[in-house]
Amino acid sequence: MRFQKLMLWTIAATVGLTARPLLAQEDGAYLYKIYCAICHEATDSEARAPGRAVLRQMTPEHILQVLEAGVMKTQAAERSRTQRRILAEYLSEKKFGSVPPDIIPRSAFCGNAVAVSANVAGSAEWNGWGVTITNTRFQPASAAGLTAADVPRLKLKWAFGYPGATTGGTQPVVVGGRLYVGNAEGDIFALDSKTGCIHWNFQADAGVRSAIVIGKTADGRSVAYFGDQSANMYAVDAATGKLIWKTKIDQNSRAAITAAAALDAGRLYVGVSSREESQVDDLKYPCCTFRGSMVAMDVSNGKVLWKTYTIEGEADQVGKNSIGTQFWGPSGAAIWNTPAVDLKRRLLYAGTGNNYSVPATPTSDAVVAFDMDSGKIRWVNQVTANDIWNRSCGRPNIRNSFTCPDADAPDVDFASSPILANLKDGRQIIVAANKSAIYGLDPDSEGKTLWQAQIGKSRNGGVMWGAALDGETLFAANQSFDAKNPDASGGISAFDIANGKTLWSVPPPSCENRNSCRPSHAAAITAIPGVLFAGTWDGRMQAISARDGKVIWEYDTSREFQTVNGVKANGGSMSNAGVTVAGGMVFTNSGYSHHGGITPGNLLLAFSVE
Repeated sequence: MRFQKLMLWTIAATVGLTARPLLAQEDGAYLYKIYCAICHEATDSEARAPGRAVLRQMTPEHILQVLEAGVMKTQAAERSRTQRRILAEYLSEKKFGSVPPDIIPRSAFCGNAVAVSANVAGSAEWNGWGVTITNTRFQPASAAGLTAADVPRLKLKWAFGYPGATTGGTQPVVVGGRLYVGNAEGDIFALDSKTGCIHWNFQADAGVRSAIVIGKTADGRSVAYFGDQSANMYAVDAATGKLIWKTKIDQNSRAAITAAAALDAGRLYVGVSSREESQVDDLKYPCCTFRGSMVAMDVSNGKVLWKTYTIEGEADQVGKNSIGTQFWGPSGAAIWNTPAVDLKRRLLYAGTGNNYSVPATPTSDAVVAFDMDSGKIRWVNQVTANDIWNRSCGRPNIRNSFTCPDADAPDVDFASSPILANLKDGRQIIVAANKSAIYGLDPDSEGKTLWQAQIGKSRNGGVMWGAALDGETLFAANQSFDAKNPDASGGISAFDIANGKTLWSVPPPSCENRNSCRPSHAAAITAIPGVLFAGTWDGRMQAISARDGKVIWEYDTSREFQTVNGVKANGGSMSNAGVTVAGGMVFTNSGYSHHGGITPGNLLLAFSVE
């Protein structure tokens, strides 16, 4: 893969030197102002696109790939190939071929092929997103191999750079002594967890954000399952990296798989999300037709066993905008999270997002229970009604009554995975967190709300990617950020899941003298006995006492690192993927470039006790 990219770079560089001068910056400035600036220079709460400072850190080759095959493909579709190249050079402030691509040397690969099952017996694992099928994100002492007393002695053991990337990878998964991780460039790596050497790498068709889950086939073969941003699901041999099957599970052009699949008894359960709500900045885009769904698949062959949409019936015409573009609805209610598996009731619990266009549906911003065997929706608890939101809501010159009837729509998705928990009295409870609150739901009363605890105040606050549960205590981070007073941004809180009461709450770390400070926590929380691990928007990885919220260890990842694979790498913002703990090792990604006001990076770090 990397050798192919080197050949393409060499050809591009040669053509660039012999066939044309540097593309005109003036043309780039014009194209940017007309087609790009409305999002990439937004300074309000809707600023979800990376700014110019982030784009300048990218290569023109990377930007062109994003414009032609990545998340900006739809927006750039009407620009010519020449215009896209002009934009790529203007935004990166570099010529095509001026920056050699990251090439992984052969010395970075492991010296011998070790079967993935060679040291499975007795080895510690973190498999999938929530480490358990109920999504607790809690690693017990026996598997963590790390105690609260050990944590202050954690030292960096190795660093790995993602080639050509500006965002860290998916949540690391550790099985059988190997670490499996993917990234937004579509690279999948199987690394040695102790040394960081590469066993194999695989190239997906699109970027990968979902954590990988490892399972075994009937013949005992270990398989890695993951999804990409074009809604493809993959099965790859975990020992060799060879493709076993690939299935596209949604035909909508903006459909994506963001969350890890849940795996049980030969079936994968996959939620389908979308990038369509970000397309509405374009007056010519016929918003919106995507519907979220839950899909069950046969692990042996990738066959879809059932698929249930979160919105009943396809979108219909709802009206036209000022230039005659046809709009559609209802739409949205994407599933961004890994479902919690309830084997006792044979149900899956997943959270949904907002609607993208009128009319509103009763299944958006809800916790939905799907029958594991048939896919039938058994019950729905919608906690926020009439939440119709997309990127046009912050753009008065684009917004209309079909796509955003209320400019102040809350946009309070359930991005975080629901947790199925046990109470001391023998009952069970579903704990689900969205961008404004945490809810306790009764699985025996069709998801009836038992309690609600406020944690966020805006669409950019609350729990974004995940909370952790230790017994009856839930630990959750509020990612809210106050640009005028960063020290007043959201912190971390502990809740009693029996009643939703706050046990303790602490503010985010102080900005002190940091040049770039965004101290709130956005990445998913991870817990081991007595300790929480959390990452901040400005790149600080923290270990926090589960008893009182005090910081017991901190590591600044927002800098350059020397890597074991020879790739130039730096850390940055920490979001989405949480920390992984297994076998006395702690793993984290650093770098995030999906939104504005944050710091890109391409780093995977591994720590152990000195």
